[in-house]
Amino acid sequence: MDFKAYYANQQKLVENYLKNRIAKKGISKVDEAMEYSLMAGGKRIRPILLMAAAEAVGSKGYNYLPVACGLEMIHTYSLIHDDLPCMDDDDYRRGRLTNHKVFGEAMAVLAGDGLLTLAFEVMLEQKNVDPKVLIETVRDMVGGQGLDLEFEGKKITPEELRKLHAGKTGALFIAAIRGGAHLAGANDQQLLALTKFADLLGLAFQITDDILDVEGTEEELGKPVGSDAKNHKSTYVTLYGLQAAHELAEKTVAEALECLEMFGENAEPLREITRLMTDRKK
Repeated sequence: MDFKAYYANQQKLVENYLKNRIAKKGISKVDEAMEYSLMAGGKRIRPILLMAAAEAVGSKGYNYLPVACGLEMIHTYSLIHDDLPCMDDDDYRRGRLTNHKVFGEAMAVLAGDGLLTLAFEVMLEQKNVDPKVLIETVRDMVGGQGLDLEFEGKKITPEELRKLHAGKTGALFIAAIRGGAHLAGANDQQLLALTKFADLLGLAFQITDDILDVEGTEEELGKPVGSDAKNHKSTYVTLYGLQAAHELAEKTVAEALECLEMFGENAEPLREITRLMTDRKK
């Protein structure tokens, strides 16, 4: 398959949907703050993962754009709040000033809250899906963010670190992939395989993120590097060392790809996205 063309097309679908949906503004400046972060670019990996998971079980991914774009709104809300001074205190995201540096802390909090609320509204616009399926698709990362704060500045075990990122980073990957499969009518065996794949993908993504916080540059990533060390966070690099973290990432990617064998060519977009996510500079 021509993956670059595939990804560009899916990305355009997501961008257009988000642009049209966020254009419905109210009377408050919070709408401007919401749009600032939502339309700041990015790979749109999570909504594209949802659509690719639906395709892995034989459906058309674009049929589920409302749910896919709702997940992107949840992700953006988490980034706005994660960058706040009371969280990671970062000044740049995707190559430009973070929301609170432009609109102030209070407005940034409201922008995040607004996107989280709008996400559920957008998901409810999904047609031809059982409401119970929509409920199962929705996840958020508030619990994981709470764990992040709880463990900040503390030495934690590998098991605690795994739990932290499963609740935070991994939650949306599972929501996207399992959600897309479930929306498309996946059977129990397919759901089990894709859920395991999503969990491993989230782990590989986080290990890669920890590595890039050490090896990457702000120009490459569009955000500050070294923030983990600044905030005294336990990461896969601090717990295992840089070389071992690289090896763990490679092992996890291989295990994730094994989960897709039963889907044949239908899962090729998921395979390519996995490589994109774990071999990245931004």
